[in-house]
Amino acid sequence: MSSTLPARQNVAVMEAQYVRWQQNPDSVEPAWAAFFEGFELGMAQLPKPATSAAQASPASPASPRPGAQNTPTASSASNNQDISFFARVVALIYNYRTLGHTQAHINPLEDQPERNPRLALDQFGLGEGDMDRISWNDYFRHGERMPLRDIVAALEDTYCANIGFEFMHIHNTEVRHWVRARIEDRVRLPLANAHEISRKALEWVLEAEIFENFLGKRFLGEKRFSNEGGEGAMILLNAILEACPTNGVREIEMGMSHRGRMNVLANFVRKSLTTVLYEFTPNYEPDSVAGDGDVKYHLGYESYRQLPDGEVRISLAANPSHLEAVNSIVEGKARARQRILSEGREDSSEQINRSLVLPILMHGDAAFAGQGSVAEVLNLSQLAGYRTGGTIHIIINNQIGFTTMPTDARSSSYATDVAKMIEAPILHVNGEKPIDLYWAAMFALEFRQKFGRDVVIDMYCYRRQGHNESDQAAFTQPAISRKISGRPTFGKLCKEQMVEEGILGKEELEKLEANLWQRFEEGYQKMLSLTESGDRTAFSGSTAVAQPDYSHAPVPTGIEMETLQAIGRKLTQIPDSFNVHPTLAKRFIPRRAKALDSGEGFDWAFAESLAFGSLLLEGIHVRLSGQDVERGTFSQRHSVLYDHETTEQYIPLLHLAEKQGKFCVHNSLLSEFAVLGFDYGYSLTYSKMLSLWEAQFGDFANGAQVIIDQFICSAESKWQLPTDLVILLPHGYEGMGPEHSSGRLERFLQLCAERNMVVGNFTTPAQYFHALRRQKHRGFRKPLVLMSPKSLLGNADAVSPVEDFLEGTCFQEALPDPHPFENPEQVDRIIFCTGKVYYDLISHREQHGHYNTAIIRIEQLYPFHRQMVEAMIAPFSSVKHFVWCQEEPLNMGAWSYIWPRLDRTVHGKVRYAGRDAASSPAAGSKAMHYREQNQLLAHAFTV
Repeated sequence: MSSTLPARQNVAVMEAQYVRWQQNPDSVEPAWAAFFEGFELGMAQLPKPATSAAQASPASPASPRPGAQNTPTASSASNNQDISFFARVVALIYNYRTLGHTQAHINPLEDQPERNPRLALDQFGLGEGDMDRISWNDYFRHGERMPLRDIVAALEDTYCANIGFEFMHIHNTEVRHWVRARIEDRVRLPLANAHEISRKALEWVLEAEIFENFLGKRFLGEKRFSNEGGEGAMILLNAILEACPTNGVREIEMGMSHRGRMNVLANFVRKSLTTVLYEFTPNYEPDSVAGDGDVKYHLGYESYRQLPDGEVRISLAANPSHLEAVNSIVEGKARARQRILSEGREDSSEQINRSLVLPILMHGDAAFAGQGSVAEVLNLSQLAGYRTGGTIHIIINNQIGFTTMPTDARSSSYATDVAKMIEAPILHVNGEKPIDLYWAAMFALEFRQKFGRDVVIDMYCYRRQGHNESDQAAFTQPAISRKISGRPTFGKLCKEQMVEEGILGKEELEKLEANLWQRFEEGYQKMLSLTESGDRTAFSGSTAVAQPDYSHAPVPTGIEMETLQAIGRKLTQIPDSFNVHPTLAKRFIPRRAKALDSGEGFDWAFAESLAFGSLLLEGIHVRLSGQDVERGTFSQRHSVLYDHETTEQYIPLLHLAEKQGKFCVHNSLLSEFAVLGFDYGYSLTYSKMLSLWEAQFGDFANGAQVIIDQFICSAESKWQLPTDLVILLPHGYEGMGPEHSSGRLERFLQLCAERNMVVGNFTTPAQYFHALRRQKHRGFRKPLVLMSPKSLLGNADAVSPVEDFLEGTCFQEALPDPHPFENPEQVDRIIFCTGKVYYDLISHREQHGHYNTAIIRIEQLYPFHRQMVEAMIAPFSSVKHFVWCQEEPLNMGAWSYIWPRLDRTVHGKVRYAGRDAASSPAAGSKAMHYREQNQLLAHAFTV
């Protein structure tokens, strides 16, 4: 449907659509349906004629739709003219609702916006001669009768003032009508206590403005990425914060980039002013953070703000320079906090109160339109496993990127158009109109709390400085730079308005400004005094979490036989009334039952379920997320069973015991970036839950490389934020081609340092079992990156006996050769390997009788347990050849990482057996794959 309904040009189209709508309201697009709905309601207000004969349409006489309320018909030319006039007025109202934002005064750099010719009266067959004719509509101004000129004036005041509204794209009738009513009631019912709101808004703006001026004076030339020109954001944030307690919000989880971040930290989150100022000094060292630290405008902070109506916790997430990358992390943190706050409630097992924690994401206009991760995160908003009850998005619309203008930055009309995909209402607000900013904030919070959906505030403003304080914007935007430099600040405009309206006098304003400056000056002097005294303890205040150093000390993770059997029986005993799929009933479940009875043949998926079940019985929750994880990419997991007749779900891990942890398994949207970020954020916040993210294939993780590089592997060093997130990356060379073979092990190993994470490639299900349990039974938290198996999932040799799961057992960083060497001195070759290739090597040794060779598996590649490996090779005193064998090409896999470590371990030279260096991870042809595989296996025993 066209975004407008011009009555003259499209009468035929309109009538055809109207006939379709009369027959079936669902047969036309929602925008048409909304228009005809309003038209018929308008027609219902006309006096009913004595007789009726003619048929009606929105552009001609009306007739009732079957099943709908009666609409008037006409028996005279006069009545026909009335109906036509009403129809055109309805079209006018509809188009103002749809297009009014295009001529709203939302840009503070424009004196007056251009008029949209599509809203001219003659487009609707109306003219000056109609201006005094009376009309009305139940869906506009509550049916108030008024002349057309008053209707037009009301539409202008409502839809073309300082806020441009986009909401007609919302398909849900209830939501759309609520938004419309809220918008149109705003003109009829102005904000109460407008003067008090104006005073508060002025204080928020001046606080932000004076803070930036203070920093500019005391720390000349220091980068701070100021929000000068965008101070209106402080009105939005503070207005939302003040209203949180009365609207049921106890916490705010925030994410934002560097623009204006120092101002938000100091004046909204209320980070210690002395700490903020100290971070600007050349003597600043992050001695409160164990690691490398980060620049001041990337750091996070957490505080509790005491407000007249209650206390609100605010957490601003630490983030890198990668714009919009933090969004999904904030959403994950918010969902975790919602669970934490709901845990004490009696119904917490049934329902999480998502209204308690509010996510707020602040964006730049260029980033919101340009970064694809924005769409991914928006797509999370209504999904069962990822929703957070709605997010308030605030766009600081500087109308520029770094140096790039909007015409080069996006193809859409607005930076916000991507948000229409989730039918979020969008408010384009003039960033220099305090009352309108305050109203937009109240609308956004009320909408979010009522509907649990996202809402977008697009605050049009400008950037008084360049990209940073040392950048010269006039190089590329000379005209706009001149206009901005000659423009009064927002604070000055607010002061002038307050004096003009008699709200505050000049003396009061001068006192207010002096007090604000004095506050910053006192903080500065205190910082200088503390620095001179050498007392840095006062500068603490990061969100850092201290934890013990990494240790190779064994962690007992085995479980009792009774517990294992109890979990296993629950996993294999399905309710009689549930119709399991025939294949699962014949193979999957009996195979598990057989393992329980015999004590042999525990495969990978069963070991995983036993690990999950044992943690759940200990009260530790488990969350598994990713593409197709419920069944598993390779049809191995089946954590969710579907009734073959009714499609009803049954999740065995939810039925282990009356009191147990929560098992949450969620098939994700087809995204890596947003979903991994979400699960990482969740794991940061909720230490009582084991969080796992599984890629469909390991190499798909490169779609989330920013999350891996900037957060998972480095967050502990930069921000001292530990996590024990588990990342499962199916990996193994089986002839599936370049895109389904490699989890890019080499990239993770390259990121390893300072014992920042654990990287493994296991060979037995029991090892996987213990590694998962170890994540929640150590005194420190580290992410676990696993090259998880594919073909080994169904390999009859890649199974574990029951005794490997029981008490007294634990994870082992390396595994010895299980072959019983009667005379170890006869072994003259040791092959080191990791993962699936071990089984290929064992098979090759048996086929060719190479029993002079021992094969040692490095299960945990990082941190490398050198002492354990040394102990394993010690019995073999006659070894002449040490070999590292891998399936990956020379420039990939573990070789570059493991080579120097093994050389030091064996006190000699370790040789390489594997594929030649390549630009592509694997061959595309199976014939080539098998040829290369046979060659590398033979080479391992002969090199």
